[in-house]
Amino acid sequence: MSVAFEELDFCSTPIGTLSLRRRRPPGLEADVYEIKLDDEFLMSSLFTVAEIALARLGLAGSPGKDIDVIVGGLGLGYTAQAVLEHPVRSLAVIEALAPVIRWHEQGLLPLGARLTADPRCRLVRGDFFAIMKSALSGDDDRRVHAILVDIDHSPRKVLHPDHVSFYEVEGLCKLATHLRPGGVFGLWSDDPPDAEFVARLATVFAKVDAHVVAFHNPLQDRDAANTVYVASTANQDT
Repeated sequence: MSVAFEELDFCSTPIGTLSLRRRRPPGLEADVYEIKLDDEFLMSSLFTVAEIALARLGLAGSPGKDIDVIVGGLGLGYTAQAVLEHPVRSLAVIEALAPVIRWHEQGLLPLGARLTADPRCRLVRGDFFAIMKSALSGDDDRRVHAILVDIDHSPRKVLHPDHVSFYEVEGLCKLATHLRPGGVFGLWSDDPPDAEFVARLATVFAKVDAHVVAFHNPLQDRDAANTVYVASTANQDT
């Protein structure tokens, strides 16, 4: 039997105090893992439907087997694990916060052992947004088939001001150079579909969809929803 509440780790980071907690809410028969930044909840293992949907919706239109994928943001690992359920050749998960990677490597999180044991998966310490600011050439072999991102709360609610430019047209154009022809960009958002952001995506990508992913919130006994944006580049270089 798990204790009702346990703080597994906490540490200072450049953007605030990061903490990992495990608790057993009344009425639930499972441990809930939560990551907080200062007093703000970043993620919870109680709400993973949309994180999993990010991988499934993003890879639904990908070109078959042996694809290379980048996930921006490791978190609790649910998007990464859902990617590995597909016949991918490689997965690089880019995470800016070293403690989050360490928690997985030490087995403090439920999916840590599975992610670190899969030879297709690499957990990379790095700034995803800084990496995406460097445009790649059309023949660069570092380009991938899909880039899936779950870092900020939404394109309008970012964790750091440096992230804002990523969601502008210029930032999205640079991101698109990291994709192969027909490649997919997927983005998780806590907000409803944003028509302005969809229009921005449409100026860069050949096809854009905004999927509303509904799920039940057992703590509040009500339905909730997130958004998953999926944008695809043209099938041929232009």
